[in-house]
Amino acid sequence: MAHVKQARVIFWCAMKVLAFLVIGLWTAGAADYYPPPDAQGGWRTLAKADDIQQLAGMEAAKLDAAFEYTKDTTQHGGLLVVRHGYLVYEKYFGRGDREAVPELASCGKAFTSIAVGIGLKEKAELIPDGVNQKVFTPKYMPAEIFPLDDPRKADITLGQLLAMSAGIRGVNPVYVHGEKQTWDSPSVDGPIATTDPVALHEKLWCAPGDCYSYATSSPHLASIVLRRLVGMEMEQYIRLKIAEPLGFGTWGYAMYRPKLKAGITSEGRLEHTPGGGSIAVRSTDVLRFVYLLLHEGKWGDQQIVPASFVRMCGKLSPYNPHFSHSFNFNVNEDGHVAGVPKDAYWKAGAGGYCMYVVPSLDMVIYKMGGNEGQYDPKLTGIAVKYKYDGSRDGWKPDKKVGDATAQTLQLVVAAVLK
Repeated sequence: MAHVKQARVIFWCAMKVLAFLVIGLWTAGAADYYPPPDAQGGWRTLAKADDIQQLAGMEAAKLDAAFEYTKDTTQHGGLLVVRHGYLVYEKYFGRGDREAVPELASCGKAFTSIAVGIGLKEKAELIPDGVNQKVFTPKYMPAEIFPLDDPRKADITLGQLLAMSAGIRGVNPVYVHGEKQTWDSPSVDGPIATTDPVALHEKLWCAPGDCYSYATSSPHLASIVLRRLVGMEMEQYIRLKIAEPLGFGTWGYAMYRPKLKAGITSEGRLEHTPGGGSIAVRSTDVLRFVYLLLHEGKWGDQQIVPASFVRMCGKLSPYNPHFSHSFNFNVNEDGHVAGVPKDAYWKAGAGGYCMYVVPSLDMVIYKMGGNEGQYDPKLTGIAVKYKYDGSRDGWKPDKKVGDATAQTLQLVVAAVLK
């Protein structure tokens, strides 16, 4: 009998060792895993709490709590989490759905930055100084703005446009070396600021490099530079360089803005891709985008974005010594979001959207959001492929929600098992 008990003990010990080895191999393999397009099977997923704990090192109940919190922050949306290459969480509410293609507002600024990073590598001979290039010249900007309405614009670099430290007038507050200030006459922001006629003629609030102001026109000006470098609209460039290699499904931009007075065609369509926002992407494809950044611009055997450029996006920027905003991403290197790794970075958009990258935890997150108007297919011309049950009609925000961008990240990070 003693021999039988001893054999059982040895057997179960061997099984535990084998299980740990298998889990270790699966986790290690996450670095080499890239999801196929959704039409070909999509992300590998984990559904059971035990699997989420063992393979992704996360607590499912705490992810549920994070999801419940997101429901209090936006009219429509969802929460998606990928860790170690597994889609461990995907839940929606209201018009939120995997097949939804809403307008993501300022999240589009992140796509602009990454497209510029690709263009700088591909067209290096045309822009030899890279992000240090002074771009208010006839080579990079249309002839209509010359002579410049402010001679200081001649000193604006591409890096300053991406970091919003070019002095372009934006919205309050502004920051000067970490000091928060409020200035008179802020700019009109939103879709109008991401059109050529407005962006090209924005006034300066300060000399280039002397302040930070969140100015939607700033990344749109960077997209004009990219457009001239690559000889095509930015949407087409993103399609070729990002969407197709990563296997995006249906996507586009909220191009139909008939109410705008400038920068649109006679059909009410934006004349150029809006570099300051308005991209429209399916939720699991947003994850592909941030997963690309998690892997420092690599997708399979392709180095799609220069790794050095991705690293600049995730850290405090020498092009913006005023605020924790790099190339259109907010960064946590200064630790201002407590309980979150300092290498985390993210991009939020109006309507409660936010996409996050947390390299040290091998994790990406998408907080899907959106109000009723952002899901209107008239903005994109993309047909709706799912049904909405009306459950969020008349929804009103809870005044006690607080900073939903930071708190969502904190709640998901808290679900990681120590």
